[in-house]
Amino acid sequence: MMLSANEILNASILIVDDQASNIALLEQLLAGAGYTHVSATLAPTEVCELHRANHYDLILLDLQMPVLDGFEVMEGLKAQQTDDYLPVIVLTAQPGHKLRALQAGAKDFVSKPFDLLEVKTRIHNMLEVRLLHKKLEQYNQLLELTVQQRTAELRESEARFRSLTELASDWYWEQNELGSFTRVSGPVEEMLGIRLTDFLGEKHEGETICWNEAQREALRAKIAAREPFLDFVFSRVNTDGSKQEFRVSGEPMFDLGCRFTGYRGIGAEIKTAS
Repeated sequence: MMLSANEILNASILIVDDQASNIALLEQLLAGAGYTHVSATLAPTEVCELHRANHYDLILLDLQMPVLDGFEVMEGLKAQQTDDYLPVIVLTAQPGHKLRALQAGAKDFVSKPFDLLEVKTRIHNMLEVRLLHKKLEQYNQLLELTVQQRTAELRESEARFRSLTELASDWYWEQNELGSFTRVSGPVEEMLGIRLTDFLGEKHEGETICWNEAQREALRAKIAAREPFLDFVFSRVNTDGSKQEFRVSGEPMFDLGCRFTGYRGIGAEIKTAS
């Protein structure tokens, strides 16, 4: 994630100092460096309201001011911040105030009297970090929104798919890579009279239903070969001599790494005219 020079130079900056001469010096310095959105105030009581209205990318804040000092201003700014990032560089002539200012939430400091090269460098570096922080935050918000939208779309798609399969078939089924059923929708056990785990398996002791084993073997072979199949017909003869036919369609499933993960499909009983 990169920033262009124009993004930094178009950042919004507020200068807060009770000395007009200091403001004039910083305004001249910033204008000469190419910054285009620079504001200033002599009144520390206005800072919180100005920041609430303008959301400055950077505030250059003097610490020694009447009515409200810089520490009190930072407390007010922290109370209204929507995130934990306080975009403040403090301006101070007191070396002992630097550590206290950083502990209070300031991100950097500039010593008075000003070293103009140091001021420009610290402002540029601070803005670069701040704008990258904002861009990352915006990207994360967009990513979260995209994930929510995609999840909603997927759920809607799955709901439509389930609805269509229910309309087009008697049951829907999924198997994992080992052939075990992981999901079934519909009265499969009632219709087929067998356990789901053995839908395509061997006969159980005591089972009196006679399946067409050639058909079942052909279907098992297709699944073992991981082939799709459409309207595959298999049948059985019930204990009362009646015959039932079923139609099943299925397709293999693969993950993003092309690893086989199982099968899914639909099935229905073929109704014969009486």
